[in-house]
Amino acid sequence: ADQAETEVGRLSGGQKARLSLLLATIDAPHLLILDEPTNHLDMESREALVEALSAYTGAVILVSHDMHLLSLVADRLWLVKGGLVTPYEDDLDAYRKMLLAGDPKPDTRPAAAAPAPKRASRDQIMALRAEVRKCEDRLGKLNDMRDKLATKLANPALYEGAKLTEAEMWQKKYAEVMEGLDRAEDLWLKAQEKLDAAEG
Repeated sequence: ADQAETEVGRLSGGQKARLSLLLATIDAPHLLILDEPTNHLDMESREALVEALSAYTGAVILVSHDMHLLSLVADRLWLVKGGLVTPYEDDLDAYRKMLLAGDPKPDTRPAAAAPAPKRASRDQIMALRAEVRKCEDRLGKLNDMRDKLATKLANPALYEGAKLTEAEMWQKKYAEVMEGLDRAEDLWLKAQEKLDAAEG
């Protein structure tokens, strides 16, 4: 509140980045395109970004080298390399190992058609388990956010006089988190079904 009148040119790099994120999301767009959004952000702002992206109900295209951010919010990975953008079918751990091994690029050529295996491989099952864990982590974070927002909305002081606009903002955030929860539960159920089918 004490910086509400501060000119943008006098803000620090992190404050400018936070302001840019606010301006990008203020009209509730259906698609966000973020290029290295954690650059110049402090740890608290990075965590706020993760919470906001987890609760966001639209689509997000995120370009980042921040493995921590990607591991928490990414549903699908695409590799940008050599002027090409290709789907990356493995997880971030496999990508990290590939980089450490010095492998210049993953094999992105389409695999030759082969008969479907009768039983899922160990690697496939491990990948499915990782997907289930990721879904469970996201559900846990969204449940925590829902509980915090519910506590805030239960405070009678929030609905007094000039605070009504603030109350409406928190109610909107609560609705977005609930939508995000529905989607996250659906993704978790699908991931669990795939894992059960592979293990069974």
